Amino acid sequence: MRILVTIVVILAVAAAGFGGWYYLYGHQSPVSYRTAPVERGTLLATISATGTIQPEEVIDVGAQVQGMIKEFGPDPRDSRKFVDYGTEVEPGTVLAKIDDKLYKADADQAKAQLDSAKAKVEQAKANVKKADADLDQNKAKEEQTRLDFMRSERLRPSGTLAQADYELSKAAYETAQAAVVSSRAGVVQAQAAVPDAEAAVALAQAILDRAQTNLGYTVIKSPVKGVVVDRRVNIGQTVVSSLTAPSLFLLAKDIKRLQVWASVNEADIGQIHKGQAVTFTVDAHPGEVFKGTVSQIRLNATMTQNVVTYTVVVDTDNSSGKLLPYLTANLQFQISKSDNALLVPNSALRYTPTKIEQVARDARDAYAKSQRRKEKDGAPAKEGAARGTVWVEDGEFVRPVKVKTGHSDTLMTEITGGDLEEGAQVVVGESRQNNGGNGTTNPFTPQMFGGKKQ
Repeated sequence: MRILVTIVVILAVAAAGFGGWYYLYGHQSPVSYRTAPVERGTLLATISATGTIQPEEVIDVGAQVQGMIKEFGPDPRDSRKFVDYGTEVEPGTVLAKIDDKLYKADADQAKAQLDSAKAKVEQAKANVKKADADLDQNKAKEEQTRLDFMRSERLRPSGTLAQADYELSKAAYETAQAAVVSSRAGVVQAQAAVPDAEAAVALAQAILDRAQTNLGYTVIKSPVKGVVVDRRVNIGQTVVSSLTAPSLFLLAKDIKRLQVWASVNEADIGQIHKGQAVTFTVDAHPGEVFKGTVSQIRLNATMTQNVVTYTVVVDTDNSSGKLLPYLTANLQFQISKSDNALLVPNSALRYTPTKIEQVARDARDAYAKSQRRKEKDGAPAKEGAARGTVWVEDGEFVRPVKVKTGHSDTLMTEITGGDLEEGAQVVVGESRQNNGGNGTTNPFTPQMFGGKKQ
């Protein structure tokens, strides 16, 4: 009796399991496929990147002296206003003034020292002239005493000249000779004092030049024509110049010419080159597309979380003035443009049947083999470079078609080889009708046991 009960229970469980399987799988409605036509058209392949708009040339205006900001310069276009953010300036426009009292005092002191040094030069030159005059006078005395001494020597043998007079004339002559030697030394000394005085003048002039230069540095002027992008000081603020000059103003040299600094992934950088056309958009002007050209590929790559990116500089014209520095730009680098290309939707290349029973019978073995290879390798099987698979309907089944792919954009991919023809319908998705026949279900969505209640 127990054996009979056991057999009955086993049969009941098997029947319930068969009924559940039939309800879930054997009783499902046929799959319907969503298709799209293979068409010819123009494909513009691009690489996407983000970047920041930068002025083409930025001048950081600093201060070479320290002191308190006393005032800002007047706006060149409206003297009632002062230089501020967005002010358009010309070369030489006064941007700010630093308190110059100490520097003016240094310049005045240096000027007084220079005047004193120049006076000493004139005094030294006058001393030279006086020494020359003294030398000439002593030479004349020497000549007079020489003649007197020679006359005394002629008269001495005759006895008409007293010995005392002879010795007196001799002493006078020797004294005159010594005076000449002394005068010559005085001339040399006076002449030597002139270069020293002139050197003191040069030193005083250098000190004055430095003081006047520092005084001039208290007036901060614009070195170029441009626009004030940033003003980094306020009136009353003290700037301190040390090893690096403090930054006071940031000027954009030409706001009509801007650049976009884009970060391009290392996988895409090989397709970027100088002169390449670029389009980009900014959130400030939605729907408007701006154009640019690649001007530079910088070699100093950066790595963030093991992702290597390169900075690509794109030049763009901003004659309209709509673009502002430091806006975020979404760029599209134009890689290629194909006219009259055979195009399929990208979703067609991504589609695969959910069950092997959907595949045409003569293609199931190859499909099953490729699926097992994917499961074994843990990654999609490599079909070769630029190759893919699309599916077309074959009665109630779908059949794979191998194709060779070219460039792609966000929606379509170019087909460059294979057996796919224009006008063919390729599968882009599938849907399954509910048991009631009044709707569709997504085959990837799990169904509650028992299905839809009627």
